[in-house]
Amino acid sequence: MRTLRATLEYDGTDFHGFQVQVGLPTVQQAVETKLAGVTGETIRIAAAGRTDAGVHATGQVISFITGARIPTEKLAIALNSLPPYSVVAREVLEAEEGFHARYGATSRSYQYALLRGEMSPFLRRYAAWVAELRRVDRMEAAVRQIIGRHDFSSFCAAGAEVKSKVRTVIDARLVERGRLLLFEITADGFLQQMVRTIVGTLLEVERGVREPEELAEILAARDRRRAGATAPAQGLCFTRATYGEDAGHPATEASSTQHSE
Repeated sequence: MRTLRATLEYDGTDFHGFQVQVGLPTVQQAVETKLAGVTGETIRIAAAGRTDAGVHATGQVISFITGARIPTEKLAIALNSLPPYSVVAREVLEAEEGFHARYGATSRSYQYALLRGEMSPFLRRYAAWVAELRRVDRMEAAVRQIIGRHDFSSFCAAGAEVKSKVRTVIDARLVERGRLLLFEITADGFLQQMVRTIVGTLLEVERGVREPEELAEILAARDRRRAGATAPAQGLCFTRATYGEDAGHPATEASSTQHSE
């Protein structure tokens, strides 16, 4: 048996999230169906992050075990020849026995895209449109409040069942690229709707509804009702998961903490 890892890219618009749901199209179901078609095996995959409905990925990492002897480069080609074409394998690699995409990850990264000015029919599936977005400096001041280790209960979907809502945000920043404003964040793990709730709160800061310093107060409150609205799913993209040398692929980009977004 071989342990393999693959990096996936997908448009999440038409999927009901990553994780299998009976009777609904999901990324996991699509990939496992492709694997069955290529290998003839029933394969279960593990993912670095379980993305929510409508969320995209450019660097999702999965792991799985197979008895198929297909070379990794041919496996990627074979998978991408099968529908749905909205999810593809960028690469498939051999991994050491015991490698697990979720439990082996040391960090994960997301990007949230905001489109300013006129709406674009070409970006509407991948960015949230905000007609007026000028006071980026206020948002930048607020972003600094969330870096570090905090209890993110205030930025977690109500009713989410996790043992701990403490996460460490390693880096968070805003990047301007033309009309796009990108919120980039890396952490050891994420809670359900964490990034989207942070973005929704940052937009309230930009509009002057809140002051940048309030982010620290919202964190301390540990109350979802204190944070802003949840930003739309289409602006969110899973961009990377990172693993150490013990994963079998030193310094590759793609926590053992529970993860969801």
